[in-house]
Amino acid sequence: MSTETLERSDVVQHGDITVQTIDVRGQKLRVATKPGKKGRLPILMFNGIGANLELGFPFLNELKDTPAIIFDVPGVGRSPMPALPYRPASLARMAKNLLKVLGHDRVDVSGVSWGGGVAQQFAYQYPNICRKLILVATSSGWTMVPGKPNVLSKMASIKRYTDKGYMRSIAAEIYGGDFRKDDTLIISHAAGMRPSSNAGYMLQLLAMTGWTSVPFLWRLRQPT
Repeated sequence: MSTETLERSDVVQHGDITVQTIDVRGQKLRVATKPGKKGRLPILMFNGIGANLELGFPFLNELKDTPAIIFDVPGVGRSPMPALPYRPASLARMAKNLLKVLGHDRVDVSGVSWGGGVAQQFAYQYPNICRKLILVATSSGWTMVPGKPNVLSKMASIKRYTDKGYMRSIAAEIYGGDFRKDDTLIISHAAGMRPSSNAGYMLQLLAMTGWTSVPFLWRLRQPT
């Protein structure tokens, strides 16, 4: 473990998953970790916009042998608001400092949707830390081919994380796949939701405003 800071509090156990608050250079982060097979590199996960770490639990539980780390970004879930707004570069640096506290100097990195942008930024900034990159349902930022406006407007709204009924009503449209056929999937998903604040959600939207990975994507050398 790093000697930089080891202030932790509010430790809660969810099966094999440990959730705790960790102070990372003055910013408290709510962090979930899951152990794995000895010698396996952990996977650091960046969640989608407005999504609290509990929504990643089903995926973490399926990683039988792989250690995993996921955290609530400042202002989301149970991580308090930051003193200043952040950008993908500063959030990637915050994640790197968290890894230092946890005692990891190399990880695989994954990101879904909004978190996929931060994952790309992390891989670019810290190529010696990120061994592999896993991107899920994400894009290269403002340069992406836009989706349907009516779907994007629903995805950009905080209401899907504050109103479980609304989330259930739009799940098939914004997620597709098995969500169109199995109502129990969105019920299970909604049960793990923890509303983020309006301010925290806006910080996430602002963080990606004008951001794109196009200038550096070609320089990524990690298997992706």
